[in-house]
Amino acid sequence: MVLVSLKQAELAFGDHVLLDKVDLDIQNGERVCVVGRNGEGKSTLLKVLTGEVIPDDGVVQRRDLLKMAVLQQALPAKVDIPVYDVVAQGLGQLGDDIAAYHDETMKGEHADLDLLEKLQTRIESQDGWSWQQKVDAIIQRLNLPAETSFASLSGGWQRRVMLARALVVEPELLILDEPTNHMDIATIQWLEDQLKQFQGTLVFISHDRAFVQNLSTRIIELDRGHLYNWQGDYLSFIEYREKRLEDEATQNALFDKRLAEEEKWIRQGIKARRTRNEGRVERLKEMRKERGARRERQGTANIAMTSTDSSGKIVFELDQVNYSWADQAQVADFSTIVQRGDRIGLVGPNGVGKSTLLKLLLGTLQPQTGTLKTGTKLEVAYFDQSREMLDDNKSIADNVADGKDHVIVNGISRHVIGYLGDFLFPPERARTPVRALSGGERNRVLLAKLFLKPCNLLVMDEPTNDLDVETLELLEERLMEFDGTLLLVSHDRAFLDNVITQMWVFEGEGRIDEQAGGYSDWEERKKAQAAQFKALEKANQQKQQTQQAAPKAEAAKAAPAKKLSYKLQRELDMLPDMIAEAEATRDALQQQTGAADFYSGDQDKVQAALAQLAAAEQKLEQLEERWLELEEMAS
Repeated sequence: MVLVSLKQAELAFGDHVLLDKVDLDIQNGERVCVVGRNGEGKSTLLKVLTGEVIPDDGVVQRRDLLKMAVLQQALPAKVDIPVYDVVAQGLGQLGDDIAAYHDETMKGEHADLDLLEKLQTRIESQDGWSWQQKVDAIIQRLNLPAETSFASLSGGWQRRVMLARALVVEPELLILDEPTNHMDIATIQWLEDQLKQFQGTLVFISHDRAFVQNLSTRIIELDRGHLYNWQGDYLSFIEYREKRLEDEATQNALFDKRLAEEEKWIRQGIKARRTRNEGRVERLKEMRKERGARRERQGTANIAMTSTDSSGKIVFELDQVNYSWADQAQVADFSTIVQRGDRIGLVGPNGVGKSTLLKLLLGTLQPQTGTLKTGTKLEVAYFDQSREMLDDNKSIADNVADGKDHVIVNGISRHVIGYLGDFLFPPERARTPVRALSGGERNRVLLAKLFLKPCNLLVMDEPTNDLDVETLELLEERLMEFDGTLLLVSHDRAFLDNVITQMWVFEGEGRIDEQAGGYSDWEERKKAQAAQFKALEKANQQKQQTQQAAPKAEAAKAAPAKKLSYKLQRELDMLPDMIAEAEATRDALQQQTGAADFYSGDQDKVQAALAQLAAAEQKLEQLEERWLELEEMAS
């Protein structure tokens, strides 16, 4: 079943054509990823699907009564209202009434009864209580802090809330624009799991290759106004795209050769012109028009790194280094040696201490205890995720060349405009103020500035944010060719796998675990360890059950026949106290996780508390079921 259809859709902003007679059908149950270079119009295409943007020509058809929800790339303003209200507002005016009713009831004896009565009447008139249950259910399913202020949450948690807001309407079509931006790996994997459970249709944009590979069932590429469709996963799409571009280049070369021959023919002497074939002349005119209308594919960034002499063998030596911030341990008793040529990835949740450790290594911060020794002959280049190296009011060229006309690249002087062309900035764009750039363009400016600096130690804090896939792949190639020492913070799993050879895994409370290999290697070891632990736990349970079964069997033989055995009756008598104790445990955990500052604390502790709450709720449910079972046996 087709949910949304585009037929011969055209859209242009000035001379820049985004959609050129595009046809597209979005089918029920698909998970479609839209890929393409920055600036090709991917976000605009999503807005055409939702109706936010009207094409210049063509037809957009949507199934009658289609329910759509959108998760935008940019987070909303940090409104100071409870998470419950933000989620409920996804239902429109009904959601506002449900949120107001919820907030008023939370006041207890101070609630405004007249207001509650009015809200109740409005909610009942729209069958609103069933939707209230859906709000409660989605908040519980996503483990959201219902009473916590939305403004106090981290970016990752705010994205969870906005996903709940989108899902609560039970959309048939869910549209997501860069949902993984600035998320840590654990949150990205959580999002993958949630979206795999979604029963409707997904259309999303992402430059995270692992995310696309794990989630998409179909890929459409937007390239120079045209859509190219691929039914399959991302890895097979890459092969298809390379073959398509090779075929296009071959066809263009043959066309240009024929055009050159025809141009040579038309320029022959007077005699040839008198006898020329008029039909051939008309064909030449058409070929000229076709060549003039061809949109050349934007070139690939030509990222070159400036080399320097090697550093000393030891780059950093840390011994029992400690650093805390606002009573939160960022680095605790960390000892290690970084040697020349090491390629280390720093991995962990947002706010856990990765950037802090980089600043300690670079000397911006000093250890509170412990010793940190820096090696000799270090030439450092630092990519800062906050982009503080850029002046928003200056042009791209002035930022990169510090106001000069020329830059030195590997000892050779180059004009800054030509150098910026290597980073896909045409001359007119190179004079644009940085404040007018997109996130991906700002990152390219920072890379252009960074790679002018000769270095043997490259420190990169989130360099992959907002970069399109082709620029990411080229950056990977350059980093793999780099023969110095690399320290890399990234949440892009594929990028980590392709670039690093070891990891520092931040586990929370300042603990840092050193692991060999890339991210996939570490993940496989974690799965193997979890499987071993589960097998051991199962064996221990079976052993305990066997030991417990023997005396029970003997007791059953010896006990006189009766409706409920002594042991079962005793269990029944004890269950009310056990249920009360389980309820108290659950209530205490609910109070802890409902605290206003709970989700702004250490994320490992947050996840552990949520896991304890889930276990307590499960235990209480099991005790209640057992009580009902024994009650029925005794009746």
